[in-house]
Amino acid sequence: MNKLLVIGSLNMDMVIHVPSIPRAGETLMGTLHGYIPGGKGANQAIAGGRMGPGTAMIGLVGRDQFGERLLDGLKEAGVDAYGVSVCPEPTGQAVISVSADGENSIIVLPGANERCDVSYIKDHEAQIAQSRVVLLQMEIPHPAVFEAIRLAKKHGCTVVLNTAPAPESLPDEVYPMLDYLCPNETELSRLSGLPVNDPAQAETAARALLDRGAAAVLATLGKNGALLVNREGALRVPGFSVKTVDTTAAGDTFCATFCRRLADGEPIKECIRFANAAAALSVTRPGAQSSIPTLEETAAFLRAQEV
Repeated sequence: MNKLLVIGSLNMDMVIHVPSIPRAGETLMGTLHGYIPGGKGANQAIAGGRMGPGTAMIGLVGRDQFGERLLDGLKEAGVDAYGVSVCPEPTGQAVISVSADGENSIIVLPGANERCDVSYIKDHEAQIAQSRVVLLQMEIPHPAVFEAIRLAKKHGCTVVLNTAPAPESLPDEVYPMLDYLCPNETELSRLSGLPVNDPAQAETAARALLDRGAAAVLATLGKNGALLVNREGALRVPGFSVKTVDTTAAGDTFCATFCRRLADGEPIKECIRFANAAAALSVTRPGAQSSIPTLEETAAFLRAQEV
Protein backbone atom coordinates (compact mmCIF):
# COMPACT_ATOMS: atom_id res chain seq x y z
CA MET A 1 0.00 0.00 0.00
CA ASN A 2 1.34 3.42 -1.00
CA LYS A 3 0.55 6.14 1.50
CA LEU A 4 0.93 8.72 -1.27
CA LEU A 5 0.99 8.22 -5.04
CA VAL A 6 2.03 11.19 -7.17
CA ILE A 7 1.09 11.10 -10.86
CA GLY A 8 2.68 13.77 -13.01
CA SER A 9 5.61 15.40 -14.75
CA LEU A 10 9.36 15.09 -14.45
CA ASN A 11 11.53 17.90 -15.86
CA MET A 12 15.08 19.13 -15.77
CA ASP A 13 15.04 22.83 -14.83
CA MET A 14 17.45 25.28 -16.44
CA VAL A 15 17.53 28.03 -13.81
CA ILE A 16 18.57 31.54 -14.87
CA HIS A 17 19.03 34.41 -12.41
CA VAL A 18 17.82 37.78 -13.71
CA PRO A 19 17.49 41.24 -12.12
CA SER A 20 13.71 41.16 -12.64
CA ILE A 21 11.15 39.04 -14.49
CA PRO A 22 11.24 40.19 -18.16
CA ARG A 23 8.29 42.14 -19.49
CA ALA A 24 6.89 41.56 -22.98
CA GLY A 25 9.48 42.63 -25.55
CA GLU A 26 12.20 43.15 -22.93
CA THR A 27 15.70 41.61 -23.19
CA LEU A 28 17.71 41.07 -20.00
CA MET A 29 21.14 39.67 -19.26
CA GLY A 30 21.02 36.65 -16.98
CA THR A 31 23.32 34.22 -15.21
CA LEU A 32 22.94 30.46 -15.53
CA HIS A 33 22.49 29.04 -12.04
CA GLY A 34 22.52 25.44 -13.22
CA TYR A 35 20.45 22.43 -14.28
CA ILE A 36 18.31 21.33 -11.35
CA PRO A 37 15.89 18.36 -11.22
CA GLY A 38 12.26 19.54 -11.23
CA GLY A 39 8.83 19.07 -12.76
CA LYS A 40 5.74 19.52 -10.62
CA GLY A 41 5.12 15.79 -10.33
CA ALA A 42 8.71 14.95 -9.43
CA ASN A 43 8.91 17.89 -7.01
CA GLN A 44 5.82 16.63 -5.22
CA ALA A 45 7.09 13.06 -5.14
CA ILE A 46 10.42 14.23 -3.69
CA ALA A 47 8.59 16.30 -1.06
CA GLY A 48 6.44 13.32 -0.15
CA GLY A 49 9.48 11.06 0.05
CA ARG A 50 11.33 13.47 2.32
CA MET A 51 8.35 13.47 4.69
CA GLY A 52 8.72 9.74 5.35
CA PRO A 53 8.47 6.35 3.63
CA GLY A 54 5.51 5.29 1.52
CA THR A 55 5.54 7.64 -1.50
CA ALA A 56 5.45 6.36 -5.10
CA MET A 57 5.31 8.03 -8.51
CA ILE A 58 3.91 7.44 -12.00
CA GLY A 59 5.38 9.33 -14.98
CA LEU A 60 7.95 9.16 -17.79
CA VAL A 61 11.47 10.39 -18.56
CA GLY A 62 13.65 10.21 -21.66
CA ARG A 63 16.56 7.90 -22.33
CA ASP A 64 19.12 10.63 -21.59
CA GLN A 65 21.27 12.01 -18.79
CA PHE A 66 18.47 14.27 -17.54
CA GLY A 67 16.20 11.26 -17.13
CA GLU A 68 18.91 9.37 -15.24
CA ARG A 69 19.40 12.29 -12.84
CA LEU A 70 15.68 12.57 -12.18
CA LEU A 71 15.36 8.86 -11.44
CA ASP A 72 18.37 9.00 -9.14
CA GLY A 73 16.79 11.91 -7.28
CA LEU A 74 13.57 9.99 -6.69
CA LYS A 75 15.45 6.98 -5.36
CA GLU A 76 17.62 9.12 -3.07
CA ALA A 77 14.44 10.60 -1.55
CA GLY A 78 13.05 7.12 -0.90
CA VAL A 79 10.38 7.35 -3.61
CA ASP A 80 9.20 4.12 -5.25
CA ALA A 81 9.87 4.87 -8.94
CA TYR A 82 8.46 1.59 -10.28
CA GLY A 83 5.79 3.54 -12.17
CA VAL A 84 8.30 5.87 -13.88
CA SER A 85 9.18 4.55 -17.34
CA VAL A 86 11.92 5.50 -19.80
CA CYS A 87 10.82 6.38 -23.35
CA PRO A 88 12.47 7.55 -26.62
CA GLU A 89 11.25 11.15 -26.24
CA PRO A 90 13.65 13.59 -24.55
CA THR A 91 13.13 14.25 -20.85
CA GLY A 92 10.88 17.24 -20.16
CA GLN A 93 12.61 20.53 -19.50
CA ALA A 94 11.71 23.88 -17.94
CA VAL A 95 13.40 27.24 -18.35
CA ILE A 96 13.05 29.18 -15.09
CA SER A 97 13.90 32.84 -14.61
CA VAL A 98 14.41 33.82 -10.96
CA SER A 99 14.44 37.52 -10.07
CA ALA A 100 16.46 39.26 -7.36
CA ASP A 101 13.38 39.33 -5.09
CA GLY A 102 12.78 35.59 -5.45
CA GLU A 103 9.87 35.61 -7.91
CA ASN A 104 9.97 33.29 -10.93
CA SER A 105 8.73 32.86 -14.48
CA ILE A 106 8.62 29.38 -16.05
CA ILE A 107 8.43 27.96 -19.61
CA VAL A 108 7.87 24.19 -19.81
CA LEU A 109 8.93 21.88 -22.68
CA PRO A 110 6.87 18.68 -22.06
CA GLY A 111 9.01 16.09 -23.89
CA ALA A 112 8.50 12.62 -22.39
CA ASN A 113 5.66 13.90 -20.21
CA GLU A 114 3.42 13.86 -23.29
CA ARG A 115 3.69 10.06 -23.26
CA CYS A 116 1.92 9.98 -19.89
CA ASP A 117 -1.41 9.57 -21.66
CA VAL A 118 -4.70 7.81 -20.90
CA SER A 119 -3.44 4.38 -21.96
CA TYR A 120 -0.35 4.75 -19.76
CA ILE A 121 -2.53 5.65 -16.77
CA LYS A 122 -4.78 2.65 -17.40
CA ASP A 123 -1.72 0.39 -17.50
CA HIS A 124 -0.96 1.53 -13.93
CA GLU A 125 -4.44 1.08 -12.47
CA ALA A 126 -3.21 -1.58 -10.02
CA GLN A 127 -0.72 0.87 -8.53
CA ILE A 128 -3.44 3.50 -8.19
CA ALA A 129 -5.71 0.97 -6.47
CA GLN A 130 -3.02 0.30 -3.86
CA SER A 131 -2.69 3.95 -2.80
CA ARG A 132 -4.22 5.85 0.10
CA VAL A 133 -3.88 9.39 -1.32
CA VAL A 134 -3.41 10.22 -5.02
CA LEU A 135 -1.98 13.65 -5.90
CA LEU A 136 -2.06 15.10 -9.42
CA GLN A 137 -1.15 18.32 -11.22
CA MET A 138 -1.69 19.64 -14.77
CA GLU A 139 1.73 19.18 -16.46
CA ILE A 140 0.81 15.90 -18.20
CA PRO A 141 -1.96 15.61 -20.85
CA HIS A 142 -5.21 16.65 -19.23
CA PRO A 143 -7.23 13.60 -20.40
CA ALA A 144 -4.69 11.46 -18.51
CA VAL A 145 -5.16 13.57 -15.38
CA PHE A 146 -8.93 13.12 -15.55
CA GLU A 147 -8.61 9.36 -16.17
CA ALA A 148 -6.32 9.04 -13.14
CA ILE A 149 -8.85 10.95 -11.04
CA ARG A 150 -11.61 8.60 -12.22
CA LEU A 151 -9.59 5.49 -11.39
CA ALA A 152 -8.50 6.83 -8.02
CA LYS A 153 -12.09 7.58 -7.08
CA LYS A 154 -13.16 4.15 -8.36
CA HIS A 155 -10.73 2.51 -5.94
CA GLY A 156 -11.64 4.65 -2.94
CA CYS A 157 -8.49 6.76 -2.81
CA THR A 158 -8.43 10.29 -1.43
CA VAL A 159 -8.05 12.41 -4.58
CA VAL A 160 -6.12 15.69 -4.51
CA LEU A 161 -5.70 17.90 -7.60
CA ASN A 162 -3.19 20.74 -7.63
CA THR A 163 -4.42 22.94 -10.51
CA ALA A 164 -1.01 24.04 -11.76
CA PRO A 165 -0.28 25.13 -14.39
CA ALA A 166 -3.65 26.86 -14.18
CA PRO A 167 -6.20 25.54 -16.70
CA GLU A 168 -8.93 27.80 -18.06
CA SER A 169 -11.51 25.34 -16.69
CA LEU A 170 -12.10 21.79 -15.52
CA PRO A 171 -14.78 19.45 -16.90
CA ASP A 172 -17.96 19.55 -14.82
CA GLU A 173 -17.74 15.83 -14.09
CA VAL A 174 -14.29 16.16 -12.49
CA TYR A 175 -15.27 18.38 -9.54
CA PRO A 176 -17.42 15.77 -7.70
CA MET A 177 -14.51 13.31 -7.78
CA LEU A 178 -12.15 15.68 -5.96
CA ASP A 179 -11.67 15.38 -2.20
CA TYR A 180 -9.32 18.40 -2.23
CA LEU A 181 -8.82 20.97 -4.97
CA CYS A 182 -5.55 22.83 -4.33
CA PRO A 183 -5.09 26.08 -6.28
CA ASN A 184 -3.04 29.17 -5.59
CA GLU A 185 -4.67 32.60 -5.76
CA THR A 186 -4.24 32.96 -9.53
CA GLU A 187 -5.57 29.48 -10.24
CA LEU A 188 -8.49 29.97 -7.86
CA SER A 189 -9.46 33.19 -9.61
CA ARG A 190 -9.20 31.63 -13.07
CA LEU A 191 -11.26 28.55 -12.20
CA SER A 192 -13.98 30.46 -10.35
CA GLY A 193 -14.08 33.50 -12.64
CA LEU A 194 -13.98 35.71 -9.54
CA PRO A 195 -11.37 38.16 -8.19
CA VAL A 196 -9.05 36.83 -5.48
CA ASN A 197 -7.18 39.72 -3.85
CA ASP A 198 -7.65 38.88 -0.17
CA PRO A 199 -8.77 35.96 2.05
CA ALA A 200 -12.43 37.04 1.97
CA GLN A 201 -12.50 37.00 -1.82
CA ALA A 202 -10.64 33.67 -1.78
CA GLU A 203 -13.36 32.15 0.39
CA THR A 204 -16.09 33.38 -1.95
CA ALA A 205 -14.25 31.97 -4.97
CA ALA A 206 -13.66 28.66 -3.18
CA ARG A 207 -17.36 28.34 -2.40
CA ALA A 208 -18.09 28.75 -6.10
CA LEU A 209 -15.98 25.64 -6.73
CA LEU A 210 -17.74 23.77 -3.93
CA ASP A 211 -20.99 24.53 -5.75
CA ARG A 212 -19.55 22.67 -8.76
CA GLY A 213 -19.05 19.57 -6.62
CA ALA A 214 -15.57 19.68 -5.06
CA ALA A 215 -15.62 18.34 -1.49
CA ALA A 216 -13.04 20.88 -0.28
CA VAL A 217 -10.84 23.66 -1.62
CA LEU A 218 -7.42 24.18 -0.06
CA ALA A 219 -5.99 27.41 -1.45
CA THR A 220 -2.49 28.75 -0.89
CA LEU A 221 -2.52 32.50 -0.29
CA GLY A 222 1.16 33.44 -0.15
CA LYS A 223 1.89 35.61 2.89
CA ASN A 224 -1.69 34.98 4.12
CA GLY A 225 -1.02 31.27 4.60
CA ALA A 226 -3.58 28.72 3.43
CA LEU A 227 -7.37 28.62 3.38
CA LEU A 228 -9.47 25.46 3.65
CA VAL A 229 -13.10 25.79 2.61
CA ASN A 230 -15.59 22.92 2.76
CA ARG A 231 -19.29 22.49 3.48
CA GLU A 232 -18.68 22.72 7.23
CA GLY A 233 -17.06 26.14 7.02
CA ALA A 234 -13.74 27.87 6.40
CA LEU A 235 -10.39 27.62 8.16
CA ARG A 236 -7.42 29.92 7.52
CA VAL A 237 -4.06 28.69 8.77
CA PRO A 238 -1.41 31.45 8.95
CA GLY A 239 1.90 31.06 7.16
CA PHE A 240 5.38 31.89 8.43
CA SER A 241 7.46 35.00 7.87
CA VAL A 242 10.79 34.12 6.21
CA LYS A 243 13.28 35.75 3.86
CA THR A 244 12.38 34.66 0.33
CA VAL A 245 15.22 33.51 -1.93
CA ASP A 246 13.33 31.49 -4.58
CA THR A 247 9.64 30.53 -4.69
CA THR A 248 10.15 27.65 -7.17
CA ALA A 249 8.49 24.44 -5.86
CA ALA A 250 6.92 26.12 -2.82
CA GLY A 251 3.43 25.14 -3.98
CA ASP A 252 4.60 21.61 -4.78
CA THR A 253 6.17 21.31 -1.34
CA PHE A 254 2.96 22.51 0.31
CA CYS A 255 0.67 20.14 -1.60
CA ALA A 256 2.78 17.03 -1.16
CA THR A 257 3.50 17.68 2.51
CA PHE A 258 -0.21 18.19 3.17
CA CYS A 259 -1.04 14.94 1.36
CA ARG A 260 1.68 12.96 3.10
CA ARG A 261 0.52 14.11 6.54
CA LEU A 262 -3.09 13.46 5.52
CA ALA A 263 -2.16 9.91 4.53
CA ASP A 264 -0.71 9.44 8.03
CA GLY A 265 -4.07 10.39 9.56
CA GLU A 266 -3.00 13.71 11.07
CA PRO A 267 -5.75 16.29 11.91
CA ILE A 268 -6.46 18.57 8.94
CA LYS A 269 -5.35 21.77 10.67
CA GLU A 270 -2.02 20.18 11.63
CA CYS A 271 -1.57 18.87 8.07
CA ILE A 272 -1.97 22.41 6.74
CA ARG A 273 0.28 23.95 9.39
CA PHE A 274 3.04 21.43 8.66
CA ALA A 275 2.64 22.06 4.92
CA ASN A 276 2.90 25.82 5.50
CA ALA A 277 6.13 25.28 7.42
CA ALA A 278 7.66 23.06 4.74
CA ALA A 279 6.74 25.57 2.03
CA ALA A 280 8.19 28.44 4.09
CA LEU A 281 11.47 26.57 4.46
CA SER A 282 11.58 25.83 0.73
CA VAL A 283 11.45 29.50 -0.31
CA THR A 284 14.55 30.27 1.78
CA ARG A 285 16.61 28.04 -0.55
CA PRO A 286 17.32 28.17 -4.30
CA GLY A 287 16.09 25.66 -6.84
CA ALA A 288 13.21 23.21 -7.04
CA GLN A 289 13.98 19.81 -5.52
CA SER A 290 17.13 21.17 -3.92
CA SER A 291 14.96 23.50 -1.80
CA ILE A 292 12.53 20.89 -0.43
CA PRO A 293 13.05 20.18 3.30
CA THR A 294 12.96 16.86 5.12
CA LEU A 295 10.53 15.83 7.83
CA GLU A 296 13.16 16.48 10.49
CA GLU A 297 14.02 19.94 9.15
CA THR A 298 10.35 20.94 9.04
CA ALA A 299 9.68 19.68 12.55
CA ALA A 300 12.72 21.59 13.84
CA PHE A 301 11.51 24.76 12.08
CA LEU A 302 8.11 24.45 13.78
CA ARG A 303 9.71 23.91 17.20
CA ALA A 304 11.78 27.05 16.68
CA GLN A 305 8.64 29.02 15.78
CA GLU A 306 6.96 27.89 18.98
CA VAL A 307 9.92 29.06 21.06
